[in-house]
Amino acid sequence: MDLTTAVRTRRMCRRFDGDRTIPNEVVEEMLDLAVRAPSAGHTQGWEWVVLTDATDRSRFWSATTDEGPPDRWLRGVQPAPVLVLALSDRDAYLDRYAEPDKGWTDRSEEHWPVAYWDTDVAMASMILLLAAQERGLGSLFFGVPGPAHTAVKDAFGITQRLRIVGV
Repeated sequence: MDLTTAVRTRRMCRRFDGDRTIPNEVVEEMLDLAVRAPSAGHTQGWEWVVLTDATDRSRFWSATTDEGPPDRWLRGVQPAPVLVLALSDRDAYLDRYAEPDKGWTDRSEEHWPVAYWDTDVAMASMILLLAAQERGLGSLFFGVPGPAHTAVKDAFGITQRLRIVGV
């Protein structure tokens, strides 16, 4: 599939087949493409937490949803066989741009009118979505509710310095 076709036909999938499995090699190939995204200062301040195990995915949904019956959206997306948490590392960018070749002498966020640590992760995530489309896989990018960020990080041992940009 060429890029134009992938872009024009890509849609956010909101219904997943819980019986389908995605081989680990396919997930790794797609992530290998994603990390080729543009990155300010070649910082590559992204991290990925890949949840392929049903127990891990269940733990994710428990950390992000309220008790009670799932709504239509949740019933459609919960069966997804793979969840990829897209994380950004602000400190990696602040450190990188305080290095001599970048010309800043401090780690001030005031140098950043746009949070490129999140922007770069979003661009990498778009490549991941396109890689899924190329392979005939449904995909969806969605956010984690703010109040659930700590619970998700705790559930998977994610350091507090990382921000969950999306899944």
